[in-house]
Formats: sequence, structure tokens, C-alpha cells
Amino acid sequence: MNCNWICLESVSFIRNRRSILTNICWEVERGSHWAIIGANGSGKTTLLQLLAGYLWPTTGRITVLGERFGHTDLRELRKRIGWVGSFLEARIPPAQKPLHLIAGGKTATIGNFREPGGEELEKAREIAAALGCEQTIDSEYGILSQGEKQRLLIARALMNEPELLILDEPCAGLDIVAREGLLGMLQAFGERVDAPSMVFVTHHIEEIMPVFSHVLLLRGGRRLAGGTKQRVLESSVLSEAFGITLAVEEKDGRYLVRMSAPDSCHGDWPIARRA
Repeated sequence: MNCNWICLESVSFIRNRRSILTNICWEVERGSHWAIIGANGSGKTTLLQLLAGYLWPTTGRITVLGERFGHTDLRELRKRIGWVGSFLEARIPPAQKPLHLIAGGKTATIGNFREPGGEELEKAREIAAALGCEQTIDSEYGILSQGEKQRLLIARALMNEPELLILDEPCAGLDIVAREGLLGMLQAFGERVDAPSMVFVTHHIEEIMPVFSHVLLLRGGRRLAGGTKQRVLESSVLSEAFGITLAVEEKDGRYLVRMSAPDSCHGDWPIARRA
């Protein structure tokens, strides 16, 4: 394996004698964008926590941004990684000023523990404008829509100019309009020559925008498939991953999935009948 940028070599993770991830091998080239999919409990979030150095593998070796775990200061490594996830949103005070929230990404702080400097605030405004959320920065965080909050969290993650941006289900809870707006923003951002590598976790393959060229598919804590999305997002592969017959279609660079009609549609449904 070429492990110069991001590489997991035979990585396993066990918690309370339960195997969460088993023998994961995965390599990400610098500048490439990956989506991670899999059913609930397949180990997606645990994998992200390993990438960011919040968890340590039980076995195997991890290299992130060219730094081998065990030979680098993980506290310094995390400063090079931006993270957007629900765990962060829950910690933000409703009265938080969005501009200060974005600026807090520089020091990974939440709340009003420190007044940001003028240069930090100016940079925060520039990032907000680039992501199309400048109209929200004078409001209180608590009154914003879910889509507006997600854009602000992404802006915060970019404050430190990360080399890796981890997006843990950023579209969760969004309506169709807000979701498509956020995905369009990620598409435009990912096309920039200076964009960091992005790792995007989702349950819905229609959220995998064209800019995400590769997919890692997990099943039961194991790697089922990985590579270009044309190889991974196939009906037979996804059917095996989710244990049900699925049909996948591609249109204009986006993928759609539907369940094949069960035989029970033409007969009795497999549910208990009243006596």
C-alpha cells in the first residue's frame, strides 16, 4: 500500500469485547473525495473517530495526512482536520453569535470564552460569504434553520484551513430544498483547486454528489467494497450490503436507489393477520 496521505492497514477496533471494525484496509489519495455508506451499525462513525485520532485502533496501523499514529502528536494532527457532525451542534448555545461560532474554529472553542480578534472575524466573514451564509451571521444560532446551521458548522470547520474535512451525515434533518442547497455548496467547494480532501458519510446514495469520486462501503464493521463509485454503487453490491434486493440508477452524475418490488406485493404481506 502507498500510505503517504491517508491509509488504514488491517485496522480493527474492539469495544467492550465487541468487534466494531474488523480488518479495514483503505487508502485515500491526496485531494480525492470519498463517500462512506453502510447500514446503521456498520461502523461508519467509529471509522471517522479513528481518522481524527479520537479513538485508537485495537490492531492495525493508521496514517492520516502523512502522519503515522504512534509517531505524531494527535492533538496537533486534529488541528489539520475539520469535522462537521451532530455531536458538535448539540454543544452550541442557542444565543451563540454565528460569526463568533465560525471564528471559534480557529481554536476549536465553542461559546463566548474568548473575544475573537479583528483578523479572525474578517476571515470568518469571508468564509461565510464563500459558503453563502453571510446573511445569517448577525442572528442568534438558536433561531436559524437546520440548513443554515449546517452551513455555519462547515464554515467553522474551514476556519483553520484543514487538509481533511470530515462530514458526518451533514444532510440529516434537512428538507429537500435545504439538502440540495447544501449539497450544491459542497459540490462547488469540492471543485476548488485548494479544497481539502473530503470524507462524507451518508445513508442516502442520492446525496453523493459528482465531486465525490470514490465510495467506501461497510457492512457489519467490515469493508465490503471500495473504489470508484461506478464500481461500488451497483445494484448487486448494494443489495449484498443491505440484505435486500435493490436497483441502482445513475442520471446526470447522481445515483438513485429503489427497492425492487417484493413478491409479497402480489400476495400476502409477511405480517401477522388478525385472527
